[in-house]
Amino acid sequence: MSERGADGAVIRCENLGKTYAEGRLRTPVFAGLEFGVRAGETVAILGPSGAGKSTLLHLLGGLDVPTEGEVYVTGQKMSALPDAERGRLRNRALGFVYQFHHLLPEFTALENVMLPVLLAGTGVEEAARRARELLEAVGLGHRLEHKPGELSGGERQRTAVARALVNRPACVLGDEPTGNLDERTAAKVFAQMLELNRAQRTSLVLVTHDRGLARQLDRVLELHEGRLRELAPDEV
Repeated sequence: MSERGADGAVIRCENLGKTYAEGRLRTPVFAGLEFGVRAGETVAILGPSGAGKSTLLHLLGGLDVPTEGEVYVTGQKMSALPDAERGRLRNRALGFVYQFHHLLPEFTALENVMLPVLLAGTGVEEAARRARELLEAVGLGHRLEHKPGELSGGERQRTAVARALVNRPACVLGDEPTGNLDERTAAKVFAQMLELNRAQRTSLVLVTHDRGLARQLDRVLELHEGRLRELAPDEV
């Protein structure tokens, strides 16, 4: 069961802003962003290159610190948590899938997917069971003992999707997770990702340039010139 805050949101940001500083130079990325993601909801974030989409995703995941405003994950204020506790919350409540898989090359597919479960303090036997179950769900039951270098690009991304979902997180954050794949493979990986998300009632926030993928999600937001707005279906 997905955890959520008192307002029903698994992720919520209030007056969120980010400005990069280098010496006296200040480069604002965005400011005053307000939105939430409900349990089980899927949200796409569109926008031109350089608009700050990846920066926003890093702030939502507690991988970066906002210049202003707050991010709440399952009702907990990220800025109020010590580093170690914030790391535990990320591991338990969030899953991450990137354009590049970031699998550990010396580990097998099974071992890569087991890692988040082991880091959460779960025993090896249960971690292996959950990892195997998800890898089988994405069609990789025959690839459990293969290392990333022995997998195709699509297989590596499907392993990364399984890893993101293995702790049954409240929300998965995806940064162009199919952007490095050919169109056919991307569609297959994305379909499996959505199917697993919906089966687990896990929320999804997806940064993408692909409007075809975005149209398959519940809501589509556009980040442009430092502002975030929701798009009507005929605008996507």
